[in-house]
Amino acid sequence: MEKIREKIKTKKIKNITYGVCVAALVVWVVFRFTAIGSEHAMAVFNASRHAADVGAPVYVVEMKREVGILREPIEVKNNKALVSSTRVAKLQAGQSIGGGKIISVSNDIDLNSGMHVVRTRGVSDGLQYAQFETDGYFVPLYAISNNHVMVAENGIATPKKISIIRQDAENALIDGLNDGDVVILSKIDSGAKVQIKR
Repeated sequence: MEKIREKIKTKKIKNITYGVCVAALVVWVVFRFTAIGSEHAMAVFNASRHAADVGAPVYVVEMKREVGILREPIEVKNNKALVSSTRVAKLQAGQSIGGGKIISVSNDIDLNSGMHVVRTRGVSDGLQYAQFETDGYFVPLYAISNNHVMVAENGIATPKKISIIRQDAENALIDGLNDGDVVILSKIDSGAKVQIKR
């Protein structure tokens, strides 16, 4: 037993033991890094890389001329409403409003209120919506930025200049688009590759 203990204490045995431990540690570290790298390569989904390869998924609407309705809110009391000069141009006699109709829109400002007087018939008191019906191209307001919409052209998001003819709280009647233009509704950068979801 004494001889075995002395041999274990010798420098040669200590060096061998140390070398075996270091080699085992190096092998384990190399194995772990290799395993982690292969797991990342196979299993981890990289959204940025995927979007660059096949395109970012976006929701779109294909433009076609259609009849749509834009709504202008008006507070009515006793078949009379007061509206500002900026809003009066959106109203006209004959427009439907809350189960009734607008019968007149004053061009002159009422001196007592500083507003234009809108007279209605058959309309309940309270908040009502005057409906403006027309045909054209309608786009949600959130898809418009600085008088541009993004359109998908050959799988690439491309800005297209438009002008807003009329709008309500949610949608806009616009000029500058054609039948078949694919307007992107999702937030996307110009020049990005897109994958269309309808």
